[in-house]
Amino acid sequence: MFKLSALAALLLAGSVISAPALAEKVTVNGQTIPQAVFDAFAAEQKAQGAQDSPELQKAIKEELVRREILAQEARKKGLDKKPEVSGQIELTRQTVLIRAFLADYIKSHPVSEDKLKKDYETIKANLGSTEYKARHVLVEKEDDAKAIIAKLDKGEKFADLAKQSKDPGSKDNGGELNWSAPTGYVKPFAEAMTKLKKGEYTKAPVKTDFGYHVIQLDDSRPLNPPAFEQVKPQLLQRANAQMVEELVKDLRAKAKVN
Repeated sequence: MFKLSALAALLLAGSVISAPALAEKVTVNGQTIPQAVFDAFAAEQKAQGAQDSPELQKAIKEELVRREILAQEARKKGLDKKPEVSGQIELTRQTVLIRAFLADYIKSHPVSEDKLKKDYETIKANLGSTEYKARHVLVEKEDDAKAIIAKLDKGEKFADLAKQSKDPGSKDNGGELNWSAPTGYVKPFAEAMTKLKKGEYTKAPVKTDFGYHVIQLDDSRPLNPPAFEQVKPQLLQRANAQMVEELVKDLRAKAKVN
């Protein structure tokens, strides 16, 4: 129903989870592994479903020791000084900083319940009161679409003609599309579809940015959107993503870039 921006996805990927402390200071060839590194790695493992236990702590300690050994060997060879490697290190550093900054920003700018409910009502109103079950054939040329319509007029089956569609998601299923509100389609498609009666197909090709469509309406029914509480998490993600995008836009406008 909603799409997250790359920045929002970055934020969500960085959820902070409490981690156990190292039982003892660990050094590798005189280099101490910081507690913060252990905490970060443990948080990643727990975010993936690992349960805190002595075995987990032991496994994390061993993995960090192995990593430190390999990192030391890489530094001995001067690999950290190579431009392509140092560039990747800097990108990783930026990612961590951005994640921390966005988490802090969203924490200090919580989205209100009223805002989420208002967004819910707006989205619900835009969806309309009806959803449609349609099928289509998508072709490159208008003449090809006209030829399909002519075959339909002669009684050929829509499902058979759909096999020549260039839409891989529906061509092998008789051109069938999922139930959807008109807002789920590009405007020309939606406008043509909603004018059809059950069982009718478009008598002229419908042009969109994807090509030319022949559309048939299989059925329609009242739209029953999910309850607010059911979609509240997605609404919050959407609101946070919008807030982050506005923040970035504002900071970009103020930045001095030469």
